[in-house]
Amino acid sequence: MSDNRNFTMMTDLYQLTMMNGYFKNNKEERVIFDLFYRTNPCGNGYAICAGLEDVVNYIKNLKFENDDVDYLRSLNLFEEDFLEYLSNFKFSGDIWAIPEGTIVFPMEPLVKVKANIMEAQLVETTLLNFINHQSLIATKAARVCEAANRKTVMEFGLRRAQGPDAGTKGARAAVIGGCKGTSNVLCGKLYDLPIMGTHAHSWIMSFDTEFEAFMAYANAFKDNITLLVDTYNVVKSGVPNAIKVFETLKKEKRLPEHFGIRIDSGDLAYLSKKSRKMLDEAGFEKATICVSSDLDENVITSLNSQGACIDSYGVGTNLITSKDCPAFGGVYKLSGVEKDGNIIPKIKLSENFIKITNPGDKKIVRIYNKDKKANADIICMADEVFDTSKDLVIFDPIDTWKKTKFKAGEYTTRELLVKVFENGKCVYDLPTLKEIKEHAESEKNTMWEETRRLVNPHKYYVDLSDKLWNIKKDLMDKYSE
Repeated sequence: MSDNRNFTMMTDLYQLTMMNGYFKNNKEERVIFDLFYRTNPCGNGYAICAGLEDVVNYIKNLKFENDDVDYLRSLNLFEEDFLEYLSNFKFSGDIWAIPEGTIVFPMEPLVKVKANIMEAQLVETTLLNFINHQSLIATKAARVCEAANRKTVMEFGLRRAQGPDAGTKGARAAVIGGCKGTSNVLCGKLYDLPIMGTHAHSWIMSFDTEFEAFMAYANAFKDNITLLVDTYNVVKSGVPNAIKVFETLKKEKRLPEHFGIRIDSGDLAYLSKKSRKMLDEAGFEKATICVSSDLDENVITSLNSQGACIDSYGVGTNLITSKDCPAFGGVYKLSGVEKDGNIIPKIKLSENFIKITNPGDKKIVRIYNKDKKANADIICMADEVFDTSKDLVIFDPIDTWKKTKFKAGEYTTRELLVKVFENGKCVYDLPTLKEIKEHAESEKNTMWEETRRLVNPHKYYVDLSDKLWNIKKDLMDKYSE
């Protein structure tokens, strides 16, 4: 479902002051900006790109309304000729992007904007807002789901998210990253997602006895019953009362196919194993055990190592906020200026090598071996072509002596960037969230296990083509003199 809100004014002031400066100086040349990030979040071996749907809807609805112009006029920063320009503003440029759900790596342009300099400048803040947040949560969710080792993970973080948009867009991103569903009903409605949940401790406490509360809940929801068993005492009270309910339902021939318990506190490893034994001994081997309580990938990994008997995880705060790494770190940098039909590469230098940008009009090519595993990416110039019938040698852009050779006929390539807007018109069909999630899962399967591991993952190489490296080196030499 499209978000048709107008986010034109959701920008930093300096975008507008720069636009005003360009306007006053008659700067109208086309430029290229790249949106990329420098370090994988959470110490992960990769990131998952998300947020493109919001980018598309933002660009489609990009327009300064009359009250927007009136507000800007009230600031006494801009003259009437510039305000008149804004009142007629429309995006007329081109945008390429990596589809949502694609695995990506540092320094790769996730979005490439080629447009009039004022148009390209304006969209910076909002593009970063959408891509940064959702890519962060999708990546965090992928880590949590990796730790869960194919067991169900549910996103339960709405109440702890930093506001309604973070809760809803974050839940969407979490599903892209691998979660099976969310507790967020609005997100379920907007994106046709499974919504999941049980009941709170207050439900139990509102009845005279725990058994009465469990029975009332079972009578109210007959097809899928999960009972929260830790309000008073899991082993002495919660599980025994849950078993009594299941026995009653079984005797009355209305025990549903899906039933089980949830534990939300205490020693989850011990309690899950004890509960499993109690349920099995009572003849309820099919009863599932769900756990929650401040989970993240590290806690889930520990639970697995202890042999915990858990079928599904409800993960909230640490996922929806990406608590240990709360920012993605994407940036938006000028990489080229068009003059007389040619792109003049531009570079930003720094004493920190990782902050030196890659100049020019670029694309990304992923290399796969004959087993369809991704082996490396190449950032190259947009007009470069790689002939898979010939050997290909790539090298690390920092440790340039490190080289890899792909033999002719034993590798395939795929370009990651796709065109999304052309001359201001959307030329990209947005996939459904289900399709994005399926794409993300297939992307993970192309990665080596060593790249997917949670601690000290293998470094996936992102190299520069010879042509791009030479352009970059020449510019570094030029501006270092």
